[in-house]
Amino acid sequence: MSRSPSFSVKSELSVKADPDAMQRWVLAFCIIRFDLEQGQLIEECYPPGCLTQEEELEVAFSSFPDSVSQHQNRSSIHDCIFFFRFQRHKHSKQGNGTSSEISEIDDKETSSTPDEVKSIRRSRSTDISKSSKHLYGYVFNRQRHDERLKRGGEQKSVVILSHGPYYSVFRPLLQIMGPLYFDIGRKAIEHIAGYVSLWPSPVPGKLMELPIGNAMLKVNLPPAHSLPLESGISYEESASSMAPFLPSNPSVPQGLFHDSDIFGTFRGLLLQLWLLWELLLIGEPILIIAPTPPQCCEAVASLVSLVAPLLCSVDFRPYFTIHDPDFAQLNALQEGDKYPPMVLGVTNLFFLKALRYIPHIVSVGSPAPSSSRVTIASRSTGRIPAKQEGFGLQQLSLKKFSPSSLFNAVKLRRDGPLCLMTEHKEAIWSTYVATTKPDTSILNRLIDAGMSPRVEESMSVVNNEILRRHFLELTTNFLAPFGPYFRATTPSEGSSPYADPPPLPPFNADDFLMSLSARGVGKFLSKRMRSNWLDLYRRFLKGPNFLPWFQRRLAIAENEQHRLWRQARMKTDIHLLITKMPELEIVDCFNAIERHLLGEMQLQQSGRAISDSAAMCQKLKGDLQVVFNVLPNDMQQLLLLNPQRAALLQGSSSPELTKLPGRPSIQVGVVSSNSPR
Repeated sequence: MSRSPSFSVKSELSVKADPDAMQRWVLAFCIIRFDLEQGQLIEECYPPGCLTQEEELEVAFSSFPDSVSQHQNRSSIHDCIFFFRFQRHKHSKQGNGTSSEISEIDDKETSSTPDEVKSIRRSRSTDISKSSKHLYGYVFNRQRHDERLKRGGEQKSVVILSHGPYYSVFRPLLQIMGPLYFDIGRKAIEHIAGYVSLWPSPVPGKLMELPIGNAMLKVNLPPAHSLPLESGISYEESASSMAPFLPSNPSVPQGLFHDSDIFGTFRGLLLQLWLLWELLLIGEPILIIAPTPPQCCEAVASLVSLVAPLLCSVDFRPYFTIHDPDFAQLNALQEGDKYPPMVLGVTNLFFLKALRYIPHIVSVGSPAPSSSRVTIASRSTGRIPAKQEGFGLQQLSLKKFSPSSLFNAVKLRRDGPLCLMTEHKEAIWSTYVATTKPDTSILNRLIDAGMSPRVEESMSVVNNEILRRHFLELTTNFLAPFGPYFRATTPSEGSSPYADPPPLPPFNADDFLMSLSARGVGKFLSKRMRSNWLDLYRRFLKGPNFLPWFQRRLAIAENEQHRLWRQARMKTDIHLLITKMPELEIVDCFNAIERHLLGEMQLQQSGRAISDSAAMCQKLKGDLQVVFNVLPNDMQQLLLLNPQRAALLQGSSSPELTKLPGRPSIQVGVVSSNSPR
């Protein structure tokens, strides 16, 4: 969608909002005004009462650009779209832990045990937003400069609060809702809320068609494996969705922010993308500074998208301000203190001094022209406007040497990030030495976008696809050595599917590194990494991304193995199976079938049964009866002493004879517990 969809309000077609249905997507719509006397004020919040007072303050402070970042723009009207993310206070009230401690608690809470994931389904609860640990705020900000007004202007923000990282949904929605609100006022909120109430529940990884007035938003949602398993939110996942191989359809999203503009954001730092990929992979703290909120949030989103299909457990803040509650903790860190794993997007140059000990600083973007209105509807991705000089591939050549460029690089490193106080430059300050080498073959495939805005837009789409595909392949190959730990098994031929499946291979970090060192990292990575590639795996194992991702993958693999063995039970011919069993194994088989049957019945009673649960229960009851009938008479009478077991075996409509080789014929049916023994 390259233009904002038109939207007309007709009173006779107005749709009444349903707050419960709306919260599948949106927690609240807010209108926030900057008041000269009182600061940021929430004028409207629909539905009311859904935020705590602390959350209202955080939303209000995060919904306006820093004055420092906007000082160069003096146009009459300036519109921009950006988003922020913050942790809900209700989850961090107890105690004064640092951000890193809070992140560790979250990881423990979101990890799943095998029993919890044997039946993973999409929740239809309307309480999702209340249980999410993070909230996202999507902002349409309008600054109007007018010398006749006090202090020369005014500004107001339209904010959509959501529990999900659905920037691809709410960016185009804000392109409709923002201008509409400034045209007709509060009525715009009521109409938009009404249409959002009609939307179906979000289905991760799917193309959704979402009607809004006379327009239709067609958006791909991020896949389930990229979303955190927070309390109240669970999605259908399969082993194939997280398998260590590339997807056949490149248009299907494989991670968060799959439509972010990697090329437009980092076009001045393309050679450093592999360094940034490693830093996020191992969970290093990164400060990203840009002239405007749209540029810094696009940079954070693009960086997070680089590690797909890995579940990103680093705390990322697309737009971070000094009013954030976590700022005081970060500001108190001294030289030598360890920063928590975070990616902070900022525009206020004060952060260069306040967080001067953060180990990695990235400067991106370019200041907006001083006399032009920023048009947010020109591109649905909200990407950063290109530099005027266009993109020359000669700049990427590693073979060319320029004494002036070397001098500039040395000067930039010597001056440090504080040089941004006088002039904004695109640069990276980090002492980390990347293991992964820049892939010049990928860089050489990128297309010069030229000067034309139309060509610029289409070529950026192509370049983003090239870059995203490469880093998806890079991450997939990096994670491939962990594949054997998630390999589900099926019952071998002739074995009983009623037995418990074997456990998946146990993981030991030292054994894994030793084995990987012996067999090598594979052809794809060996050509792209230096000889110290094992150190990168060692850092990854110690970083914040590994354990949540590994536990999630392990849970999905165990769920897949459970499904395969359950499927085998459904297809097994119990008569044929028990003919090959000695009597002791038949008794074990009876106990196993009974256990599986009780498990299915418990799922049905709890309302968590899957579609074929009734058929499965019927099959297991029949199998249980068949096995019971071939047991010796005294064993049958002993088993029937249990009333629950006797109830399971009752209901045989017609007796039937089952004959096993070498054994007497036994009549199928329930033997009375009062018969002589």
